[in-house]
Amino acid sequence: MRLAWVILLTMPLLRAAAPLQLSMKQAVEIAVSPEGNANIQLSGEALKQAQARSAEARAALLPDVEASVTQQSRTESLSALGIQVSLPIPGFHFPTFVGPFSTFDARATASQSVFNFSSIRRYQASKASISAAKSDTRNTDEQVAAQVARFYLAAVKADTDVETAQSNVTLAEALLTQANNEKTAGTGTGIEITRARVQLANDRQLLLVAQNARHAAHLQLLRAMNMRLDTEIQLTDRLEYAPVDAATLEQAGQMALRERADLEAQQQREENARLSASASKMDRLPSVAAFGDYGSIGTGLDSAVPTRTIGIQVKVPVFDGGRRDAQRAESASQYRAEKTRTNDLRRQIELDVRLALDGLKSAEDQVGVSKEGLELSQNELAQARRRYEAGVTNSVEVTDAQTRLERARDNQTAALYAYNVARIDLAQAMGRVQAAVQ
Repeated sequence: MRLAWVILLTMPLLRAAAPLQLSMKQAVEIAVSPEGNANIQLSGEALKQAQARSAEARAALLPDVEASVTQQSRTESLSALGIQVSLPIPGFHFPTFVGPFSTFDARATASQSVFNFSSIRRYQASKASISAAKSDTRNTDEQVAAQVARFYLAAVKADTDVETAQSNVTLAEALLTQANNEKTAGTGTGIEITRARVQLANDRQLLLVAQNARHAAHLQLLRAMNMRLDTEIQLTDRLEYAPVDAATLEQAGQMALRERADLEAQQQREENARLSASASKMDRLPSVAAFGDYGSIGTGLDSAVPTRTIGIQVKVPVFDGGRRDAQRAESASQYRAEKTRTNDLRRQIELDVRLALDGLKSAEDQVGVSKEGLELSQNELAQARRRYEAGVTNSVEVTDAQTRLERARDNQTAALYAYNVARIDLAQAMGRVQAAVQ
């Protein structure tokens, strides 16, 4: 990860000096760094949000302390408050309007939950949400790593396609030269030169197509890494056949269930739903809280006297119109839904592993067949050129052999690309993409 930061910090210098030398490992490290792919940044924010919600849930279990200072001047209408006093004293009337009078109050209040199982369960559920968010972050790292690895392989394949197209152009030029030489020697014809020129024009057009595809593949890779699109890169890895450690279906399945971060996250979400359902059930239990306040009150600061209030409050749910029953039914349904998602994900993981192993086996077979086909087509072209030079055949046989060689080269590139993608697919199915690209 430190290497990724070094590359990001030195990008302006690298652009000015030379193309950025980039391996698949470096590309993945850049993408999964904190300032890399946008999905990595979003997963980090989701974790922070889960931690903030947990802090909110924990606040219900901690003391709540407030302080206030009040200075007010008031007037009151006693008759409006229903206070009417009549005294049997001639000429005296009890006032119905009093004030203005001043009140000063400086007070601290505190409350503390003593017994509330529902709040405790909700706090436990929030901690399960944090664990799920952490697992989601690891799962996002794996997904981004797999995405970048595939984009890198696509860019490598595009580079290889350009090299193959250039080799085809070089071969076509050599065959055109040979056709000219044969005609000069009197053993060739004009149609053979024309045929060689047509083949050369086709190969040059395919070269232009391959170059454009390479540029697009490099842009896709840069975008996945969240790097500037004007960055010039040079890929250091090549399409190669590297055998993977043999693993049985049972071994791969067990590792996937142990390593897959998305399964771990789903299990934590199921636990969160279970605790939330338990909290809804416990809403029916009595809760106990302590409260108190202390302060000074009077007509002014100099005349204020200390007063206090302390007490214990017990709340017993009696009737709420069915709100708690509805919440309990909803949370129980959410718990059952999460259990269903967990079981479904387990089956999906098993399917992913099976498909990845089958795909890897098929791709490995394709690599062997393409290698054999390339060797045979190279031998065919060499024999056709010798026969053409000896005057045994015309250039049609050479052109046909040349076409089959080009197809064999494309087949080998496609087979190696499919094999390396299959390796990434298997690593992703087992939850080990980042380890596989090291």
